[in-house]
Amino acid sequence: MASRPLLPQFLIPFLALLCLAPASAARRVSVSVYYEALCPFCSSYIVNDLAKIFQNGLSSIVDLRLVPFGNGRVSPDGSMTCQHGEDECRLNAIEACVIRLWPDAEHHFPFIYCIEHLALTQKWRAWESCFHETGLASQPVIDCYNSGSGRQLELQNAAETFALQPPNQFVPWVVVNGRPLGDDYTNFEAYICSAYDGELPVACRGKHLAITQHTKASRGDKVCPRNPRELAIVLALCIALWF
Repeated sequence: MASRPLLPQFLIPFLALLCLAPASAARRVSVSVYYEALCPFCSSYIVNDLAKIFQNGLSSIVDLRLVPFGNGRVSPDGSMTCQHGEDECRLNAIEACVIRLWPDAEHHFPFIYCIEHLALTQKWRAWESCFHETGLASQPVIDCYNSGSGRQLELQNAAETFALQPPNQFVPWVVVNGRPLGDDYTNFEAYICSAYDGELPVACRGKHLAITQHTKASRGDKVCPRNPRELAIVLALCIALWF
């Protein structure tokens, strides 16, 4: 009876590591934030709520996507109008450029935070100071905006926002692992901790209460609502496409 060939010695350490490794790594939680640059409630959420995950360690289990467009409109000719005017359209495009140029949220979020902090204090026209504040290079962003790439990124963000199911009723519109949080968006950390299937970070302690027990935000004073007529049009289009 023929003897079985022995494994090459150099393979043994690698096989041992495979045996000791966990069966599968926990997936990071997907968090998407649909917003517009000059909505005061979006700015407040980014500065006072979302920023916390970069301070308490929750960012280590999150894949964060920021989608600046919000309640803007796109005309048939491709032109865009924004809820808070031309400055908002410009800043949406600038932020979209920064996100594209530095895809890692750890790199682009400080810049977004800087602009939104300025927006809260009505100083958004000083947005270029955020290059100095964050250390990001200004020229690639200026080139992105002036070349029209920022506008193209905004059209992509518009298409993604309009395709949301269910459609967003207001901004900020926060989605965790595909689940829209609606009025409860400020409670997003509890949803992240609930969705994560790995070892929970320390920041999740105290956030294990049933999500339904949390007080929901009032839509009237903590969101920038979408125009009701526009929402009706979006819903009609969705129904037409479905049937």
